[in-house]
Amino acid sequence: MLLPASLPVVSRLAPTPSGFLHLGNAVNFTLTWLLTRRAGGTLHLRIDDLDRARFRPAYLANIFQTLDWLGLNYDHGPSGPDDFEQHYSQRHFLPTYEAALQAARAAHPGLFYACRCSRTELARAATTGSHLYPGTCRTQQLPLSTPETAWRAYVPEALAVAVPDLWQGPYSVPLADALGDFVVRKKDGTAAYQVASVVDDVRLGVTLVVRGLDLLPSTAAQLWLAGQLPGTASFQQTRFLHHGLLLDEAGRKLSKSTQTGQQRGILAEAGTPQVVYNAVARLLSLPPAAAESLTSLLAAMP
Repeated sequence: MLLPASLPVVSRLAPTPSGFLHLGNAVNFTLTWLLTRRAGGTLHLRIDDLDRARFRPAYLANIFQTLDWLGLNYDHGPSGPDDFEQHYSQRHFLPTYEAALQAARAAHPGLFYACRCSRTELARAATTGSHLYPGTCRTQQLPLSTPETAWRAYVPEALAVAVPDLWQGPYSVPLADALGDFVVRKKDGTAAYQVASVVDDVRLGVTLVVRGLDLLPSTAAQLWLAGQLPGTASFQQTRFLHHGLLLDEAGRKLSKSTQTGQQRGILAEAGTPQVVYNAVARLLSLPPAAAESLTSLLAAMP
């Protein structure tokens, strides 16, 4: 899987310290590392810690432990948990995210609207069978300055976002059906994931994002946002590679949010990283011998 020769590859590992990293995370990070190193590119470690409610120091430490266990190095980013908290946490960039939101608000009146729906109301709406926000506050025209309200992006119903993909081919994502009016600013006044991710990738000069297919709606949302947030248009030139997902024994997508209290992540569940290398080799349709080590995987890359 060769990347275009004209593309200067700058990519990132973007874990979240909201749970112990599982096999799917490890496979994604290894694949990202292989593609970046194969292209002679630059790799950042960009830890997304905006969700401080689920943040745990043990989860943060697990990120560095897992990367070391896998043998994955990176060119820029924190050297450890203390360095991360002091210099790299997204909390240090909150004013930058807020400035982007305010600039978009000024440039595109009506792009955002205030939503005061509680978690209980959102959970009740989800029982109807749809995972999308039902648009309860869309027409209420609450001032964006209303206390205890989130900001949502007004996604046009007919909006289709083109997503070029280096592995799957081109996609057209109907964003209203895939994600609906998503949150861009949380009730506590901080930016939400989609905004912060775009701003961070632009700040780091990222040109390649490697993700699972489950994040295709997020990719579409971020590409659309990059056309609305002043100063982030370069994000629309990013190359994306969406890989297939790893499933558990019940056929469910592996996710930190589905881990039980006894699950300690791939680092505790596997004796060696061989299980990760094997999964990557299968994903890339490489011969089993290629999975002997990280070096052999890199050498076998097409």
